[in-house]
Amino acid sequence: MAAITRLRLAKRASFVSPLATRTFSFSQVNAPPHFAASFRRVPPLDNLSKRCVQWVFLGCPGVGKGTYASRLSNLLAVPHIATGDLVRDELASSGPLSSQLSEIVKQGQLVSDEIIISLLSKRLAAEEAKGELGFILDGFPRTIKQAEILEGVTDIDSVINLKLREDVLLEKCLGRRICNQCGGNFNVASIDIKAENGSPGMVMAPLLPPANCISKLITRSDDTEAVVKERLRIYREMTQPVEEFYRSRGKLLEFNLPGGIPESWPKLLQALNLDDYEDKRSAAA
Repeated sequence: MAAITRLRLAKRASFVSPLATRTFSFSQVNAPPHFAASFRRVPPLDNLSKRCVQWVFLGCPGVGKGTYASRLSNLLAVPHIATGDLVRDELASSGPLSSQLSEIVKQGQLVSDEIIISLLSKRLAAEEAKGELGFILDGFPRTIKQAEILEGVTDIDSVINLKLREDVLLEKCLGRRICNQCGGNFNVASIDIKAENGSPGMVMAPLLPPANCISKLITRSDDTEAVVKERLRIYREMTQPVEEFYRSRGKLLEFNLPGGIPESWPKLLQALNLDDYEDKRSAAA
């Protein structure tokens, strides 16, 4: 890893590092039910032009990491970086790793940690050169080794761990559809779970396609019940240590999604102390 240069993305002087605040428990504050047993609140942001975050999004397959990371990326004007996109971008380029990656993908092998970190380092360095400070990583790191390597490359402020009950995750994954013409992603699952035995109910409306896509929807070949359950099992096995890794460093925010985007988005903004950020940004525009 000697070839990988540690990137120190400069922090603006007035920026207060997210989640670098006191930890609260339910006994200390009246915490809403979508928070896990302990949580942190990000300090309010006074100067909209000086926002800089270096965040990681974790969560099981199908939980919505990409959706919420992308929304926050747009809100905070920082890049949303998904490792799958980094690999696809490199494959489409004539870069030094493109031929090597092409062979790996053709053989169905996993891309090594070293290559992923190299691509990430290159992306972060390019952003820093352009004066873009901050990023939101989507679904990486997934192992302790990756977390340790990432720690040697850049400084992560906060790790947002999205959580959703397994029966809902399963329904969501089985409801995923792709338009084979436009490539749009949709979900036909209509989730309506009644509250019972002290457990809260949950409603998640389907994300239906426009009329011109309905006849062109296909299901991913790996979106079967057996495969999804195995992916969830492997994810839990691999990622629980990563959660502990960041929890021990005081950087983990666990957020239980209370429903679909209309219910979850405002509560996530509240957890990140960004609930009035959209209003301030609109007023400043």
